[in-house]
Amino acid sequence: MQKLKVIVFEGVQNLAIFAAQAQGYFVAEGLDIDLTFTPDSGVLRNGLAAGDYDIAHTAVDNAIAMVELAKADVAVVLGGDSGFNALMFQPDVGSFEDLRGKTVLVDAPNTAFALVLYRILQLHGLQRGDYVAQPVGATPFRFKRMQEDPTARASIMNLPFRIQAQRAGLKLICETTDEIGPYLSTAGFVMRAWAARNEATLTAYCRAYIRGLRWALAEANRDAAIRLLAERLQLPADIATEGFAIATAPGGIAPDAEIDMVGLGNVLRLRAVVEGQWGGEVPPPENYVDRRFHAAALASLG
Repeated sequence: MQKLKVIVFEGVQNLAIFAAQAQGYFVAEGLDIDLTFTPDSGVLRNGLAAGDYDIAHTAVDNAIAMVELAKADVAVVLGGDSGFNALMFQPDVGSFEDLRGKTVLVDAPNTAFALVLYRILQLHGLQRGDYVAQPVGATPFRFKRMQEDPTARASIMNLPFRIQAQRAGLKLICETTDEIGPYLSTAGFVMRAWAARNEATLTAYCRAYIRGLRWALAEANRDAAIRLLAERLQLPADIATEGFAIATAPGGIAPDAEIDMVGLGNVLRLRAVVEGQWGGEVPPPENYVDRRFHAAALASLG
């Protein structure tokens, strides 16, 4: 068995990995998956660049940030989903204007869902200097902080935490894709040098991942997939059921882990608009993608 160190954020977006583990698809490929939940995007990005991890699955903007900011040679090899993200307010926040001068929570200040939050606030009349963006790490930490600290006024949350947040009294204001359009969130990416040394292994990983996703999305396996989410994320059955329904609705999880190039292009445009990167000239999304391993996996699966 070959051990692969995979790092992800905790959440429903890992359904394909959970399924491939539970159904033995990784083992069938000779792979022993060591899965780590990261506390924040910095740990994930730095760990992948340093070789502490082989494969990362998270918001694709982290891969872009690695390439453009850290000058790390990264390639996106698998798609995933649109993020299932929602903007959450404290219950007494009546409008976007109420956030002026207040604190909003992000994972890291300059990647992924932080940029989504900045853009939505911008669309509603708030510029970056009009509020304080405080980095506190992954969604579980942001949710916990909003529960404990009423001065933390808003944050982006994904599944299952947005459901738990609503039940705890926080307000769901909008689906983020309704505000910013198509968005590629979760994607699988690797260091290009590692991929070059491990072509067969990476193809096998992609094949098992796709098999896991196909199993999880098959209607006959719906109840078993929900139970798997409940077990792996330690969720009540009703929250797992609701999370599964949101994740598998149209526009959620991409079949066969296809890479949403339109969504990836919008991620790049968002970075250009919010961060002023590239001087307004958005690079082609293909620059960040290597489809060979995904294509080879699909060809062998049929």
